[in-house]
Amino acid sequence: MPRNPGMTDEIIIKLYKSGMSFKEMGPIVGLSDRAIRGVMYKHGVLMNREQYSGQPRKHKVNEDYFKVWTHEMAWVLGLFVTDGHVNKQIPSIYFSQKDERILRLIAKYMEADYVFATTGPTKTTPTLIINSKEIKKELEIMGVIANKSLRVPFPSVPEKYLASFVRGVIDGDGWVQKTGYVMNVTSGSQDFAAGLFSVFQSWQLHSDITITVSPAGNPIYRIWVKGKHELPKLAEVIYNNAATDNFIFHKRQRMSQRIDYQ
Repeated sequence: MPRNPGMTDEIIIKLYKSGMSFKEMGPIVGLSDRAIRGVMYKHGVLMNREQYSGQPRKHKVNEDYFKVWTHEMAWVLGLFVTDGHVNKQIPSIYFSQKDERILRLIAKYMEADYVFATTGPTKTTPTLIINSKEIKKELEIMGVIANKSLRVPFPSVPEKYLASFVRGVIDGDGWVQKTGYVMNVTSGSQDFAAGLFSVFQSWQLHSDITITVSPAGNPIYRIWVKGKHELPKLAEVIYNNAATDNFIFHKRQRMSQRIDYQ
């Protein structure tokens, strides 16, 4: 089987040395166990029996992380619902973000080993890999499962933490106009789009939903907030409980630039 684009020998060896088993590496690099083993032999990399046998190494992580609501957890959940991926075959989840700073912060919050790879169409998007059967199970209870993009529900988030969750959603799949007049979140799930739209309405924001169709024939929902007074109102809500760094800096700047002029 051909390896995935961008998966060089150097990257494959780096993933292996991070502690991943051949079984975990397979879906990421696009190679069979035998082919991965061949890369190790080619470069003289010593292999341990645990990884060779395909048993996932137990990476450090707080397995109760998604069981206790905090503002940080709600933000991480929002990021994962929009930009995360659940591996269908093995107990692993992946966070992908262009801003690697965000991934390192997530790892810190989750008390997780920083196991890093690259994914995406060009295989250059930084990706945090977390191996945990318990965390995967907890996300599944919330309805966040493999191939979730078209059917993920809007989670039942306690009111106290809803703004932090929405901040994570916007950081994950939100777009903010440079001038600060328009923001939208893109989703393939009708249920999620309807839930987010309902939240914006409850915050008395001028919001709307538009629907287009993808080349594959699937609906694409965009949930909008528009207006020079509306985005500052949204910013004041979602950044109220933010720390000094758990957000995408340019999105906050764009939404907040008119707060002093209202």
